[in-house]
Amino acid sequence: MKSSSDHRTASNGSDSFASWPAPGVSDLLDYSIDAWQRAILLLDVLRQRGNNSAEHNARKAPHVLSFEVEVVFDGRTLPRPVNYGLVRIVPPKGITLDPNKRPFIVFDPRAGHGPGIGGMKQDSEIGVALAAGHPCYFVGFLPDPVPGQTIEDVCMAEARFVEEVAGRHPNAEGKPCLIGNCQAGWQIMMMSAIHPDIVGPIMLAGSPLSYWAGVHGKNPMRYLGGLLGGTWLTSLAGDLGSGIFDGANLVANFESLHPDNTYWKKIYNVYSKIDTEPPRFLEFEKWWGSPVLLNAEEMQSIADQLFVGNKLAAGELRSSNGIRIDLRNIKSPIIVFCSWGDDITPPQQALGWILDLYDREDEIVKAGQTIVYCLHQSIGHLGIFVSGSVATKEHGEFAQSMDMIDLMPPGLYEAVITGVDESVENPELVQGKYLFSLEVRGLDDIRKLGGNSPEDDLAFATAARVSEVNQGVYSTSLRPTVRAMATETSADLMRRTHPNRLRFEMFSDDNPVMWPIAQWAETVRENRRPVSDGNPFLAVERMVSEMMAGGLEIWGKARDAATENFFLYTYGSPVVQAMAGEVLGPLAP
Repeated sequence: MKSSSDHRTASNGSDSFASWPAPGVSDLLDYSIDAWQRAILLLDVLRQRGNNSAEHNARKAPHVLSFEVEVVFDGRTLPRPVNYGLVRIVPPKGITLDPNKRPFIVFDPRAGHGPGIGGMKQDSEIGVALAAGHPCYFVGFLPDPVPGQTIEDVCMAEARFVEEVAGRHPNAEGKPCLIGNCQAGWQIMMMSAIHPDIVGPIMLAGSPLSYWAGVHGKNPMRYLGGLLGGTWLTSLAGDLGSGIFDGANLVANFESLHPDNTYWKKIYNVYSKIDTEPPRFLEFEKWWGSPVLLNAEEMQSIADQLFVGNKLAAGELRSSNGIRIDLRNIKSPIIVFCSWGDDITPPQQALGWILDLYDREDEIVKAGQTIVYCLHQSIGHLGIFVSGSVATKEHGEFAQSMDMIDLMPPGLYEAVITGVDESVENPELVQGKYLFSLEVRGLDDIRKLGGNSPEDDLAFATAARVSEVNQGVYSTSLRPTVRAMATETSADLMRRTHPNRLRFEMFSDDNPVMWPIAQWAETVRENRRPVSDGNPFLAVERMVSEMMAGGLEIWGKARDAATENFFLYTYGSPVVQAMAGEVLGPLAP
């Protein structure tokens, strides 16, 4: 009886197992054909990306604006010429501009990539300003710097551009509104501190102003300068580049933040959605694959004074004629838009300058400053500029409400944007889908976002001093030899073989190996056989992809944690601080 029962149990289990939808030969064949076809199509997408990059970078003034423009002012014609220029955005059909509305000027960041991200899509900073009836202008730049140009020269040129726009709209209801994206934000803040009378409201989108700020466990880029021993490597890169710093190095720094996305997720996303994703991918990669150049002196000034020195918010910068660059000089409203999802410019770096300048709220009022900040909960750094949802919500509401902000009394406010529902009183009075309100805030609200302890600030100050020492050692001992060895030919070869350029060129038609790909891809498209979503082998592929991305993400977080620990233990060490104490003086405990 027992053996009979066991036999029945085994038989039932066997029958149950046989009824499972186990993968078959047809599933494997379908998946194999689809996987092979996707591989060919992915190679063709990479080929197109390489060709697009070569064509885009060969243009005299490459940009990714999706709007027609008219050149207004060429910065190369100024007494102190720069490679920046001012263009007017030609409104698309169906858009009517109001000549009495204040003009908007969008400044794009020269942080490694080429210009245009602020107007890459119709739903963008430029698009929402045009839709609101405002005349719109754009400040971009050429890929090669003018020899000898400095950051101060750029600020002077931007002031001239603002004056030009204001002169074109003498009957406007207010002074031009400036929008500074990322690194362009600190540039227009410096310019506005020197020329406070010419600017209207200033909007900073993902712009860092307090470079040491952050919280433990996040924001690893703020430790980079200390990890490398200071800015002497910036000098080395500029000297090897024969006086030119390659913006591809900055792009590489950004990409290193998320190895899971850089080395796997971005390409796999195209591979897995090869029938729909390529147009979006190719559009974005045109901007991502167009690194620009900076003068070595420009980049060295940025690294020494801002990234490592953190001198802007501290008021330690002066112009060539001795004017102290004090952000408290700015009397126009300052609007700061930042996000918790931004690990390049976290909220602490976007807002920490307020705490650097003021100890109490009444000091903001006495200084006559109106500061408005808005915190997004999740969008990443690039999403602040390119996300259509952000453009139609946050940027759209700011464009509509800029005149109201300009009339607000001095103080600190938070912009709160909520959807219109049954809880809103008199919803018929609200234009659009969102309700925009300004709520009074205090400095404690900024402090609650997190920030450095006095010990952390001392560690960063120590790193800045060590950077100065290392920079001095390099300048006196190694620089003459490096400059003697570097030539224009070697510098050009180094730029051409930079991994962030080479990965585009190696898949283009300049590589003979890629020549058959276009024909193969055309054949695949004519005979495309996508696998069904329920194919078990496709599920295994996705599982392996998640494992790869997860592994790279874990590695990235472990690297960031090690970087933070190294920085804090090294520059927080009493021994290291004592060695720098002779220079630190009053900063020493």
